[in-house]
Amino acid sequence: MRRVALCRMATVTALGDGLDQLWERLLKGDSGISSLDRFGCDNYVSRYAACIDNLQAPEGASLLDSILDRVAMQLPDIPADSRLLVASTKGEVDRLTEVCRQGNPIPHGVLFEPLLAKIANRFGLTTRGCNINAACASSTIAVARGAAMIAAGEAESVLVYAADLVSEFVFSGFSALQALSAEPCRPFDQERKGLTLGEAGVALLLMSETCAKSRGESPQAYIAGWGVANDAHHVTAPARDGCGLMLATQQALKKAQIETKQISAINAHGTGTVYNDAMELTAFNTVFGDSLPPLHGVKGSLGHCLGAAGGVEVAIASRSLQQQLIPATVGCVQPEAAGQGQLSTASQNISGDYLLCSNSGFGGINATLILQGVG
Repeated sequence: MRRVALCRMATVTALGDGLDQLWERLLKGDSGISSLDRFGCDNYVSRYAACIDNLQAPEGASLLDSILDRVAMQLPDIPADSRLLVASTKGEVDRLTEVCRQGNPIPHGVLFEPLLAKIANRFGLTTRGCNINAACASSTIAVARGAAMIAAGEAESVLVYAADLVSEFVFSGFSALQALSAEPCRPFDQERKGLTLGEAGVALLLMSETCAKSRGESPQAYIAGWGVANDAHHVTAPARDGCGLMLATQQALKKAQIETKQISAINAHGTGTVYNDAMELTAFNTVFGDSLPPLHGVKGSLGHCLGAAGGVEVAIASRSLQQQLIPATVGCVQPEAAGQGQLSTASQNISGDYLLCSNSGFGGINATLILQGVG
């Protein structure tokens, strides 16, 4: 199997543009969660979200267009023959909502096919690729698929682009499910009451080692393993025993050809909902046993960025391996008993070559990636 190098990354989140700024603010324990003013919240159970600063849609366009521009500015000169994998759960839902409220016909441009063309054109790619919509594990699965394509010799370079918005359509849905927290979310905390939505855009350039060397790219990390599994338990709730996440994690460990004790840290999904966080801790304690490493989650800082969450967390994980440090789990003041000793509201030092990232989503989907450090 050919090694898969993660060569370049670009992020736009509620903590700013670029991985450097994002990393710096995560280490400070900052949070981008604040009162939401994009739409009225009187009818919803929460008023909080993590929105990108100074985000404005061009006239007649979507907020996603602005995110795309801000991400693409950070990644010039992408190889034109790179395969494109997009990960978005709702695409230009802000435009769709507006035309539906006005009673106008749905324009062709809000559908995913034109969106793929727009993204490909912005990065100067020759192929449109496809969109992977796997709920909150979308970009995690996109990275897994891109890595598999490169490992199998089906591609030399793959661009993974993920983006999702804080929209009233999605906000109202999570509110109806009683899944939103009335206060900023508290992942893995004993008093957690739900999630806080966020938004982000992220691009990850994956290459084979040979391609990276020939193009003068410096690997920032390697995608060493990946796994995807469905627990087939419920439309919105995870299986309490964590069977799907356990299987995805075991697949990733097998693909990476490593043992649990070689994982130096876990970047967990950590939404702040009662059942998700309990499920994750159950799964990780079952798989890792006495070798459970330090773990953290970033949604107390960034909110839950839906399809873009996993991609942003991969970028953060690559920096964690470089710095041998994982950021704080903001909001986790009283960790669940199953996570005590591994979770912290302060940054934690780690030691090792491998870091595990996981994401789970509606429909029972679970995805795990294992990153390997460089050198």
